[in-house]
Amino acid sequence: MQSDFKNFDWEGLIKSLPTQKTDEDKAKRKALWERMDNNKNGYLSLAEFDGAVRDVLKLPQIFPHKKVITRAYKDAKNKIKGKAKHSDDYVEWLEFRYLLINLRQYFECYVMFCRVDLSNDFKIKLDEFKKALSKFKKWGAKINDPAAEFKKLDTNNSGSIMFDEFCEFAIQKNLDLEDDDDFDAS
Repeated sequence: MQSDFKNFDWEGLIKSLPTQKTDEDKAKRKALWERMDNNKNGYLSLAEFDGAVRDVLKLPQIFPHKKVITRAYKDAKNKIKGKAKHSDDYVEWLEFRYLLINLRQYFECYVMFCRVDLSNDFKIKLDEFKKALSKFKKWGAKINDPAAEFKKLDTNNSGSIMFDEFCEFAIQKNLDLEDDDDFDAS
């Protein structure tokens, strides 16, 4: 059974993720990077990051949600075009801040996804999407034609909106969960 995360500690999450462009946060990021880059090769693998979510960032409430971790990682590793042989396969230091930002952003998307997925099957069907119209409005998106919007979002024509498809929608519409921390990554 999925949780709706009503009592989630958003403030604690933000304190765990030094994403600001300050000297203090950069120093914290550097220390985290050193602890996460287990091989000391200048690359952070998905496996290293996955374990670090639990062991370094101390985020056991996010660790079970592999879709969030994987999505955050995949988006970050392609953020900056690297010149080294394996740059496009792993997260490098220059992408690390984006990785932390993505972790926070995709977890928010995941919470919204879970609140819309009433059947808890990790798929949003059209009837669930229609029932969520008031939630979408509260999160900042007014949808006039739910069937047309659903069809547009269901990019693989499966009859369901999957997590990755929902993330694209949430980012495009700039959805903002009402009970989170109003995170600002700038």
